[in-house]
Amino acid sequence: MRKLIISAVAGGIIIFASLYFAGLIAGGKDNKRPPSQKVVKTVFVDTIKNTTVPIQVPANGNLKAKKRVELYSEVQGVFRPGSKLFRTGQPYTAGQTLIRIDANEYYATVQSAKSNLYNLLTSIMPDLRLDYPEIYPKWQQYLNSFDLDKTTPELPSLDSEKEKFFITGREIITTYYNVKNLEQRLSKYTITAPFNGILTEALVTEGTLIRSGQKLGEFIDTGLYELEVSVSKTYGDFLKVGKKVNLTNLEKTKSFVGEVTRVNGRVDQNSQTITVYIEVRGDNLKEGQYLEANLEAKEETDAIEIDRSLLLENNQIFVVKDSILDLMDVSPIFFTDKTVVLKNVPDGEVIVSRPMTGAYAGMLVKVFDENKS
Repeated sequence: MRKLIISAVAGGIIIFASLYFAGLIAGGKDNKRPPSQKVVKTVFVDTIKNTTVPIQVPANGNLKAKKRVELYSEVQGVFRPGSKLFRTGQPYTAGQTLIRIDANEYYATVQSAKSNLYNLLTSIMPDLRLDYPEIYPKWQQYLNSFDLDKTTPELPSLDSEKEKFFITGREIITTYYNVKNLEQRLSKYTITAPFNGILTEALVTEGTLIRSGQKLGEFIDTGLYELEVSVSKTYGDFLKVGKKVNLTNLEKTKSFVGEVTRVNGRVDQNSQTITVYIEVRGDNLKEGQYLEANLEAKEETDAIEIDRSLLLENNQIFVVKDSILDLMDVSPIFFTDKTVVLKNVPDGEVIVSRPMTGAYAGMLVKVFDENKS
């Protein structure tokens, strides 16, 4: 019994001590929360001054050689080697032989026809001397200038009907034009470079049997290129021939100056765009190279250009009035990938120049002062 009483007293003391110390701990806590401090965000601003903003329409495309020749054969024969190998990337100067087709057999046919014409001319000389002494010197001079190894010279002019009937009756005119036709075809066995350039495609090699109508390759001028770009029909009236255009490569490491040389008069029905052709020269340019162009379509007066991220939904921007944010309605008239051109923003208006997170109309802000930074 005594042990039971002692245990009960000890338990009561422990419980009382626990409650006492719990009260001390609870009483030592400060339940008052510190008042929250109101944070005022700092904003960057610009004061508006409307100016004339040039509208530059971005466009892009691939370069194409302005002078291009697709090489086809009009005759048949074996491709004979020349001074240069007919290979892709081979440069040629104007007048240099690109392809020479074996024409020995056809050359003999031409020489036979020229010899026949020469014999006809020789056979009429005695009759001309006796019957037409006044025209004999003219034809004698022509006969003396006739060379079988050179191109057949043009026949003398027929000044009278008697001369015309006599020469025509001896079949000299018919034979002459037959010879010229053969000579013209003989010239097709040799294909020469029409201008300085480079071979971009070679479909045959030396020793190949070439057939009539066969494509042989492609030859371009490496000094002059065209960039074909498509722009919105909205700016079709402002794109004029002769306008200078700034061009850059894809890496933005090189720049060129081109010129608008042609503007298509037809609008593409699917894309509602107009094709513009820009001529550009440059030693570092290659056909097929990708370039970006900035076409100056027109100039917009009383406008500003700001970062596109500053334009909110419903065509509004943030302005600062007495350290309070407010919304202003604006009229966007042109967009690029980074900026937007706006109208209806009064001069002197203070607008937010950098995007803000969590901004709202009526928000208290502090304007950033560069002098204190």
